[in-house]
Amino acid sequence: MSVQVVFVHGIRTSATMWRSQRAHLEARGISGIAPDLPGHGSRMTETFTLEGAFETIDRAVRDAAAHGPVLLVGHSMGGLLSIAYAGRAEPPPIDAFIAASCSAIPRGLGLAAYRALARGFDRLPGRGQPIADRILDATLPAETRPDFGAGGYAYDAQDLALRSLSVLDLLDSLRRITVPTWFINGQFDQLRLHERLFTRTLPAAELIVVPRTSHLVTAMRPKVFNALLDLAVATVEQSQDGRPSES
Repeated sequence: MSVQVVFVHGIRTSATMWRSQRAHLEARGISGIAPDLPGHGSRMTETFTLEGAFETIDRAVRDAAAHGPVLLVGHSMGGLLSIAYAGRAEPPPIDAFIAASCSAIPRGLGLAAYRALARGFDRLPGRGQPIADRILDATLPAETRPDFGAGGYAYDAQDLALRSLSVLDLLDSLRRITVPTWFINGQFDQLRLHERLFTRTLPAAELIVVPRTSHLVTAMRPKVFNALLDLAVATVEQSQDGRPSES
């Protein structure tokens, strides 16, 4: 059975942020599944809850696992949620994991500052989107620029989602992860804050820092990120080659 890839998007954006990655995998004949989290994208009218987010991830993973080994890929908030999911006491049916742009513990002054900044932007004209658009126009390539906001921006879910993340015990979750894992961060990513702590906690994981790249590593350097996806897929395929057939 072929590798199945489940993508979990970041805060404010939606499943559309993974268009480049899904197209890349589709060209290789690999299935890429990208659900919208509660309060985001096609589910914008729903209220974000951790329980709903984990249910969404679990449903996508278990549906994918019925068709082959699963590579779980999360970015930013989606990566933090995926760390907590991958490190559950009862391991979920995943065979490898990419945690992108999420090597930070969402607590304390860092989280408070991030929430304050987000609320400040929310009070600006257009909820700060004109400023964000200028930044995205200047930093993202034309091939991925439309993808980030194609599903809409989840302004109303942002503060609730950020506050919810503070209850996650990521270090405890990391200690329980046993599948091949990659931490992928942009060189200038503000969420690299605890990457060394993360790698000490999960020493079997590989840390990859993409040069000259911001937090939006999947969109800013899509070819690089897609090559790292290929690496993870190949790792899963190689591990499957050594397993006995279930037929």
